[in-house]
Amino acid sequence: MDWFNAGDYEIARQILQRGIAACFLIAYVSAINQFPALLGERGLLPVPHFVSRIPFRASPSLFHWRYSDRLLLAISWAGTAISATLVLGLPQLGPPWLPMIAFLLLWAGYLSIVNVGQTFYSFGWESLLLEAGFIVAFLGSNEVGPPITIIIFLRWVVFRLEFGAGMIKIRGGSEWRDLTALNYHHETQPMPNPVSAFAHNLPKWFHRLEVLGSHFAQLIVPVFLFFPQPVASIAAMVIILTQLWLVFTGNFAWLNWITIVLAFSGVDDHAFRLFFPAVEVGGPTPDPPLWFVIVVLAVTAFLVGLSYLPLLNLFSRNQLMNASFNRYHLVNAYGAFGTVTKERYEIVVEGSAADVPGPDAEWVPYEFKGKPGDISRMPRQYAPYHLRLDWLMWFLALGARDVRWFQVFLIRLLEGDRRTLKLLARNPFPDEPPKWVRARVYLYRFATGRHRRATGQWWVRTEVGALVTPTSLRGRRSS
Repeated sequence: MDWFNAGDYEIARQILQRGIAACFLIAYVSAINQFPALLGERGLLPVPHFVSRIPFRASPSLFHWRYSDRLLLAISWAGTAISATLVLGLPQLGPPWLPMIAFLLLWAGYLSIVNVGQTFYSFGWESLLLEAGFIVAFLGSNEVGPPITIIIFLRWVVFRLEFGAGMIKIRGGSEWRDLTALNYHHETQPMPNPVSAFAHNLPKWFHRLEVLGSHFAQLIVPVFLFFPQPVASIAAMVIILTQLWLVFTGNFAWLNWITIVLAFSGVDDHAFRLFFPAVEVGGPTPDPPLWFVIVVLAVTAFLVGLSYLPLLNLFSRNQLMNASFNRYHLVNAYGAFGTVTKERYEIVVEGSAADVPGPDAEWVPYEFKGKPGDISRMPRQYAPYHLRLDWLMWFLALGARDVRWFQVFLIRLLEGDRRTLKLLARNPFPDEPPKWVRARVYLYRFATGRHRRATGQWWVRTEVGALVTPTSLRGRRSS
């Protein structure tokens, strides 16, 4: 079975299994902390309402059988525990079916969450995690060598992810073709981090190099993942380095981290030893059991069959971005930022305890955990954790069409709902909820270094207008 075992990828397998499990752990913890408030029985978009309208065949999920916040938390805590054991490498010590079952349980549980998550789970990295989790389930355990077909298919995932993103950019806004996209992106990205302001204020020639580097890493380098070693290892390391720059300058949940983990499918043990000579790799592995070979080859054939539409999509003029071609989020289309917004608009939500919201009423802002608000607050680093409400606020400021969740969000603030308030960094009404809320739109820009040193302000903002005029529970329409 020498042709089946990729013996030179033992370190890569350890990184792939443990890294993907770590991303699952973060995703399940995010569900524990946020799902009940966003999508629970009294959430902003309650799951019971969703499953009453959408059939199981259109969006498979355990919650079509029954939804309760308690069941959601039970599945999420179980997923967290299984993920932790895989991060520690415990199932990998057993027979190859043990990590297989563990990863498939993680995939099935998280699929049930994503498929009822509606707009709060409509991000490309949700599908990427599901696809990656399903594939690494068939990497085997320490008792067998890593299957070469799975290692190669994981490189195909990275290719679709990177090349798809590159093609989206080339076909997208002119800012990617005239090399000006990074003049704006660091400032207008969904959730800047502490380094974003410094990156934004770098010279324009540097931003042009960033765009050129992005095109090179996404449109040229991924092809070399399928070349013999050491070319594949070099290509993988280039992708890893570019992803680390994105980690350093932004907050994109676990997108960059899972891409880094997946890119290690191109790095063999010999390349690791060049940089880490002290790393030891186990000796030759015995031939895998026949059942394992049959299962892996069948799964590989199944995934190759599902690759037809994503392959066509890469070269389509109407290329889809972050799209799933099946209900199980396997072999998806990826890509991001086909166009870059050139101005940053932020929605500031305020409350007032005044009896009448007249010109003399005092309005106090609610502060979100990650999205810009207080102009004196330094942007925070949250990735790889995903602040779902904050991300939806960014889309809302861009003019998102579906605003049902935001209308309910304002109602929950007026009710003083504890679960909703826990999603925020600060509740300015700790004793009793406000009588009125409103939402105003501002144009935000990063302060220059000189302005920040003089005033302590990270942002400069200008009011644009009102998104929601003063609203109270008494004044809202009955549903």
